[in-house]
Amino acid sequence: MFYESSAWKKHKSCGTSTLLPMTPKKPHQWMQVVGHAGSFHVGDYGTLLKRFCEGEQQCYLRLMEDVLRPYVPAYHGVVQRDEQNYNIMDNLLTHFNRPAIMDCKMGSRTYLEGELLVARERPQPRKDMYDKMVAVDPEAPTVQERSQHAVLKTRYMQWRETLSSTTSLGFRIEGFRKSNEECDTNFKRTKSREQVIEALDNFVDSNTHIVWGYLRRLKQLRQVLEASDFFRTHEVVGSSLLFLHDWTGRTGVWMIDFGKTVVLPAHLTLNHRTPWEDGNREDGYLWGLDNLIDMLADMLPLT
Repeated sequence: MFYESSAWKKHKSCGTSTLLPMTPKKPHQWMQVVGHAGSFHVGDYGTLLKRFCEGEQQCYLRLMEDVLRPYVPAYHGVVQRDEQNYNIMDNLLTHFNRPAIMDCKMGSRTYLEGELLVARERPQPRKDMYDKMVAVDPEAPTVQERSQHAVLKTRYMQWRETLSSTTSLGFRIEGFRKSNEECDTNFKRTKSREQVIEALDNFVDSNTHIVWGYLRRLKQLRQVLEASDFFRTHEVVGSSLLFLHDWTGRTGVWMIDFGKTVVLPAHLTLNHRTPWEDGNREDGYLWGLDNLIDMLADMLPLT
């Protein structure tokens, strides 16, 4: 049974697993990396509370019945605090001692096809997006966009993905925080294989034992993903892999963030490796995972 403190009101318990008493950890480490300050709170008994999203709740309910269950935070229902609902899930930091944390956004795009459709139905040149574009690359706008000092949202969304390794490798590093509290979220222009490997090596401090731990976990995850009914029947966009390791050598990787993951029409399934074309719903998740696994393997000694 979930312990209710006087400040919390629990409802819609899903009964997905038994919660064991654990010392809560502050989520500031996580939020420094993933950038969701205000969306998370520490729950009781080693749990984390994330601002409620119905789509994400539905994903977790399905995942608790899928072979992917060991690779996502266990889900425990919904609580209400100050009239705001929160999804309750395991705090993955609980079993680590001052862990290093990295967030990798998976897939060859981070926008849904539905978002593109809405933007096309209501094409509206955006000055704010133009300003963001020229701040990163003054040469990026076309002649017409320069004359309007505005870009369409669809154009901006697709251009933004080309800056990082999202379109070239099928994933990008969002940020990491090392155990010495060094924090780096400046990866928007980290694009080449060599740049990504350099960042990964920095994250693990060139520790091959940690690399081996991550590599084993990711290979296991890939095998389970290929057998998962959930994965085959969902467009998985904007989801991340959370990497954790600490000074003891313990490592772990979990899938997180399913707010933009949507179920496919009944007749459609994805292999997650086919290049995305408008309308095919492919997200490139497994292509990105393949590349990530290959890069970690390249970081190990040849022997």
